[in-house]
Amino acid sequence: MNWIFFGIVSIAFLAAAWRELRHVPVEGVQSPMEALSAGMISSAGGAVELALGLVGVMTLFLGLMKVAEAGGLLVIIARLIRPLMVRLFPEVPPNHPAMGAMILNFSANALGLGNAATPFGIRAMQELDKLNTRPGTATNSMALFLAINTSSITLLPTGVIAIRAAAGSADPAGILPTTLFATVCATIAAITAAFVYKRFSALPPPDPEAEKMDRPWVQDDPSREAVEDPGAYPLWVSVLALGGIVAMIPATILWGRVISPWIVPGLMMGFLLFGVARQVRIYEVFVEGAKDGFQVALRIIPYLVAILVAVGMFRASGAMDVMVTVLGGITGPLGLPAEALPMALLRPLSGSGAYGVMASIINDPTIGPDSYVGYLVTTLQGSTETTFYVLAVYFGAVQIRRIRHTLAAALTADVVAVIAAVAICSYLFL
Repeated sequence: MNWIFFGIVSIAFLAAAWRELRHVPVEGVQSPMEALSAGMISSAGGAVELALGLVGVMTLFLGLMKVAEAGGLLVIIARLIRPLMVRLFPEVPPNHPAMGAMILNFSANALGLGNAATPFGIRAMQELDKLNTRPGTATNSMALFLAINTSSITLLPTGVIAIRAAAGSADPAGILPTTLFATVCATIAAITAAFVYKRFSALPPPDPEAEKMDRPWVQDDPSREAVEDPGAYPLWVSVLALGGIVAMIPATILWGRVISPWIVPGLMMGFLLFGVARQVRIYEVFVEGAKDGFQVALRIIPYLVAILVAVGMFRASGAMDVMVTVLGGITGPLGLPAEALPMALLRPLSGSGAYGVMASIINDPTIGPDSYVGYLVTTLQGSTETTFYVLAVYFGAVQIRRIRHTLAAALTADVVAVIAAVAICSYLFL
């Protein structure tokens, strides 16, 4: 991340400096360097606001996670999906809490829960870090987990459907098949890339400074000891569970808009009922788990400030506009018109920036939500993820400095998602 951070900032500075040297002062109009300074300050403040805004949802869902863990739900889920997960994550013990936490994170993302998936992912990273023999360095399991995460495994893009409906679309849910196709292609690409790239990304030597870091989620934790393997459920039970997950895909297409309002309240009620059934003291356990939400939010602020300031500088400097101008003539004939290109470029960098571009496009009377460009940008929104934000939050939560091949695998998934979105939208809507 050191060179990536430095590279983005350097390009932004040089682009703004070049424009500043050629700038003709106009009263009331910011100079390029003034715009760059304003962008930096705004992005830094926005990063802190974003982290603080996550405190509530993290507190809620980390509390629920603690109830689920105390009742043994994570182990039950891990044993159900064991045939698949042990092949994807051979370094993680089959019944380790990390398995259940990763599955809950994937499930929340698949249902389009947005920030509600983040606490599950952070908990998964903390559990994976308990197995990490080299603090501060991403393990192969961490890299794969985040590559899958950034591929946006979305079955029901409820937020995007709502935005399309608000923009006056005649078929707001029309992006379901295109989003499913693009996200499946991206997830396959993420898994493949993570397994291939790890062969060229050997573990670096131990970092003496990282060994001294305070890691409260690891210290004196009983899960660092050897974990007894109770074995998997019978194969037919696992097949039935996986079949139920697959059956959710057509169900989300048919009844997604009816189901979506029930998801978050249903999760809370379901976790608490499970805790009661397992004789867990749900209130005390919930409060204990919720305390972590505040600590996690404070821990990720510096990482968010660093990456979001760099991205803000890149946009404010005009470097993004230059990139769009240069690439637009190349991508247009390939099915990615200049109007949609900023969306494809911004999505891995800035969630709010990509959202703004998408909203402006589908609300433009000359384009609209039901045009080819409208379908394409909303498909991109539903089938891709804010890669740099995800890496900053999840790695920041466990103080990972050496990310190894994680970013390469994640960006590979992003590229495949864009190609798949263009292909399916061209086939269906051109």
